[in-house]
Amino acid sequence: MSDATGAVFVDLDRTLIRSASGPVFQEAMVAAGVLAAGRKLPGDRYLYGFYNSFGETVPFMGLARAAARMMKGRPAAGVRTAGAAVVEDLIDLVQPWALEELAAHRADGRLLVLATTSPHDLVDPLANALGFDDVLATRYQEIDGHYTGRLVGRFIWGTNKRDAARDWAAVRGIDLAECHVYSDSFFDVPLLGAVGHPHPLNADPRLTAVALARRWPLEHWDRPPGVPSVIGLEPYYLLRPFVRPESFPYARFTVNGVEHVPHDGPVILVSNHRSYFDVAALAIVAARLGRPVRFMGKQELFDAPVVGQISRALGGIPVDRGSGSGDPMRRATAALHAGEAVIVLPQGTIPRGDAFFDPVLHGKTGAARLAADTGAPVVPIGLWGTEKVWPRSSKVPNVTSLQHPPRVTVTVGPPVDLGLTDAVADTRTLLDAVADLLPDEARQPHVPTDEELAATRPSA
Repeated sequence: MSDATGAVFVDLDRTLIRSASGPVFQEAMVAAGVLAAGRKLPGDRYLYGFYNSFGETVPFMGLARAAARMMKGRPAAGVRTAGAAVVEDLIDLVQPWALEELAAHRADGRLLVLATTSPHDLVDPLANALGFDDVLATRYQEIDGHYTGRLVGRFIWGTNKRDAARDWAAVRGIDLAECHVYSDSFFDVPLLGAVGHPHPLNADPRLTAVALARRWPLEHWDRPPGVPSVIGLEPYYLLRPFVRPESFPYARFTVNGVEHVPHDGPVILVSNHRSYFDVAALAIVAARLGRPVRFMGKQELFDAPVVGQISRALGGIPVDRGSGSGDPMRRATAALHAGEAVIVLPQGTIPRGDAFFDPVLHGKTGAARLAADTGAPVVPIGLWGTEKVWPRSSKVPNVTSLQHPPRVTVTVGPPVDLGLTDAVADTRTLLDAVADLLPDEARQPHVPTDEELAATRPSA
């Protein structure tokens, strides 16, 4: 009997990793001397391309079933060597949010099981490296160190995978009703339907249809939870063509320094906060990056009709400042660990009154703490002039100034060197770096007029 509260069965190809593992294993077996160089299936490039786009087919899995016979007489040790040799390559293919999700299951006391049609000797090293508790995979019969061309037990696919999971759970006294299954494949419907918590993940077209009919949630591990897929793309890519300076004819944008933001990998973008129109200015930066950018924003933004739904669909992270919850920081940390970009506004809210004109920027330590926790580089962004388009005193932006629109300047600086041991000192360094990107007038003391002060306060 097991003390676990359930188990999580995870498929490999197009689920845990973003593509087929076959080409990786094939190259490794050639390198290990198990297969002859140049020995490939006719048209395998197109076969795997179709698989990566549309998932498993019966002919494709028929070839997988026949692979046992093709391996007759080949050394099992060489195959295990090949499996160990490509662990790092396969880990590079793991979906960005997979390990975060699996860690949450582990924290809830569930066992993790890699359930795949792939040969056990090839996938076992990867499962061990990722901390899985067990592996359900196709096993090749071995005698005197060589494969016989036969299987030991089932070919782990379709109903056989379901039956293997049932047997595994029964031995350990685990109720399948307490179990989770993650799979992309229509052919895993028997297993998905046998557990209490099915998770169609990156579902192929047929599984998508089944999931919609059975009201199973459609999920993805290449983006944060809750970010939907529209024709295979997350909303960022659909909105990106429309987020450009020309979309805001009532403002004139000058945007510089976007090349300082890394093209991939985790990065924290830190900006000052002057106006509700900062969202548009930062969105233009995000669009130019060519990859999704998550942002931390006040809960009120996510509670608003329409805008809130869009913010969530883009992977925004709501921050309820009065709750004291650590969830926003946890989600931001998870996004950075997944290699994503996160925008943080340390000031939290638009300064009011005399504070709006203070040459010294002040803010909270969240960005510095994220940098210390994740090691992600921090890139400063200086915004200027957004308040001329949409002052805090107005409920809507001024869209009438088409002939002489105000100038909005967005300047992205190089990554900032931080000590990563003192969040207060690092926050000061970050905000000073942001201030250095602003025009000279921002750093000069200024005595505001009553009209200027009124513009910094919310409208009644």
